Amino acid sequence: MSLVDDERAYALCGSTAAREWFTFGSAIVIIGEAGTLIIVEAGDVLGTSCVWNADEVRLVGPAPTPVRKRLMDEPWERGMDEKELPVHLMVRNSEGLVYLGTGSVTQASTVLRPGSDEHVLTDCALRLASPLSKPDLDRVRPCLPPTDLPNLDWIGQVNDDRGSALEQFITGWYPAASETAELPPVQALPLDLPEGLGHFYRLAQHRPHCLGVQNRVLPLPKRQTDPTGEMLVFGEENQGGFFWSLLWTLDGPEADPTVWFREYDEPPIAEQEPLSGFLIQFSIFEASMGAKYVALCEKVTEEQLDRLTEGLLPVPLRPFCVAFPTRFYVAPGLVLHVSDERGDAGFSVWAGATHRTALAPLGDTPLKWIRFDG
Repeated sequence: MSLVDDERAYALCGSTAAREWFTFGSAIVIIGEAGTLIIVEAGDVLGTSCVWNADEVRLVGPAPTPVRKRLMDEPWERGMDEKELPVHLMVRNSEGLVYLGTGSVTQASTVLRPGSDEHVLTDCALRLASPLSKPDLDRVRPCLPPTDLPNLDWIGQVNDDRGSALEQFITGWYPAASETAELPPVQALPLDLPEGLGHFYRLAQHRPHCLGVQNRVLPLPKRQTDPTGEMLVFGEENQGGFFWSLLWTLDGPEADPTVWFREYDEPPIAEQEPLSGFLIQFSIFEASMGAKYVALCEKVTEEQLDRLTEGLLPVPLRPFCVAFPTRFYVAPGLVLHVSDERGDAGFSVWAGATHRTALAPLGDTPLKWIRFDG
C-alpha cells in the first residue's frame, strides 16, 4: 500500500469539473467520468464505514441516489464493449491517504423509499482486488482491545447442571435488551412444556436473538403439532427443510425428553442429546452463525483441525444435528463449530466471536479462509 496526496487521489476520478462529491455514512464518495473514489476513516467501529477484513471494505449508509446508481446500476447497464469504470478504495489515517487498490460490490442492501418506487442503498460490501497483508490491515484498521469477553464458567456445568450452563452461556453471550427496547408481551408458559424448554423461553424474553438467526426455536404462539398430531414441533431450519419436535403425551411432558429431527416426508431420527443438551448445542450453533465477527473455512483436514482447536475447549456433548453431525469448541468470546463434509471432503469450520481479537489465534493455522474477520 502507498500514501497518496489528496489531489492525486481525486484525479483518479477524472477532471475537476466532472467530479461530484457525496457522503455515504461516514465515507466520502467522489464520482467522475474516469472512475469512483471511496475514502473511509481508519478504525474499527460497528455500524460505520471501514475496512472490515483483509478482503473487504464495508460502507454503511444510507447512500445518495447517484452513489447507488454508480455502484449498483451502472455496472449492469454497461455493454460488453464498454470499459468498466474502476472503484478506487482509500483509507485516511494519521499518515494521510492510504491506497488500498480497486474493489467491486459483492453484497448490498436496499430499502424502498417511503412513498416512492425508488430503492435506497443502505449498506454494501466491496471486495478488494488484492487482499491486504496482516501488517497493512493493522495499519488501516487499528482496533481497540475488548473490554469484556464472555467467560467460560458455564462449560463446567454442562454435565452437572445443564439448565444453569444454558443460562450462563446465553446471558454471557447476548446483552439483555434495554428497557426502552420494544419486547414482545410477556406470555404465560403453557403447562405442556418441559421445564428445559420453558426455561429457554424465559431467557429469550429479554434476549430474543437466542431464538436463532440461522435456524430457530419457534416463538410460543407458533408452536404446532406435526401432521399426525403426535409430535410438538418447537424448532425449524431457516428454509423449512427440517424441524425438531418432542413427543406429545397426554400424561404431561417428560423431564428431559428426546429431541426428534425430521426432514419432511422422512421418518424422525433422535438427536444424540436430550432436550437439556440439545438447547445448549442449539444456542452455541446459533451464537456462532449470528456473530458479528466470523471465520469460516471448508475442506479442513484432520491434522489442520487438530492444530486449529489446540487452544480451545471442547464442549463435552455428543454431536449435534443428525443431518450434519457437529462438534463445538470454545474460548472466551469465541464459539466454533465443526461439521463433517460429505464424502471425503474433510471438515467445515465456522467460528463466531463477540470481538474480532478473539478470532486472531485461529489465523495462525495456515488455512485458505473463505472469510476471516480477525
